[in-house]
Amino acid sequence: MKKDPIGFPVRPVFLNLAQIQLPVGALTSILHRITGVCLAVGVPFAVYLLDLSLRNQQAFARVTGLFGNHAFKAAMMFLVWTLAHHILAGIRHMLTDVNVGSTLHSGRRSAWSVNIGGLALVLLAAGAML
Repeated sequence: MKKDPIGFPVRPVFLNLAQIQLPVGALTSILHRITGVCLAVGVPFAVYLLDLSLRNQQAFARVTGLFGNHAFKAAMMFLVWTLAHHILAGIRHMLTDVNVGSTLHSGRRSAWSVNIGGLALVLLAAGAML
């Protein structure tokens, strides 16, 4: 059995991830990484659809017809949210790198601003899509 530096036995630790409460700044940072991965996967599909829509009128009609599908609209809204959140969180991270908003209070406020701003931008995009 393993022992700690004092000599007591070390028990295995079970971390229940559902019970861990992350601060809003940590959650925003984790979401920034997740949105980066989602953009790396989603942007090539969006570029393909843009290329397809620019080929001819029939291809454009096919791409615009996809927006009648609710699952496609949801996927596009998710991609808009990932882009908005990633850009806002990236700006937040760059500002904290130069000590702008790096205090605890302003860091929390900027993290909430990023999260709410990303949702506001996706709601604006959803309103424009209707």
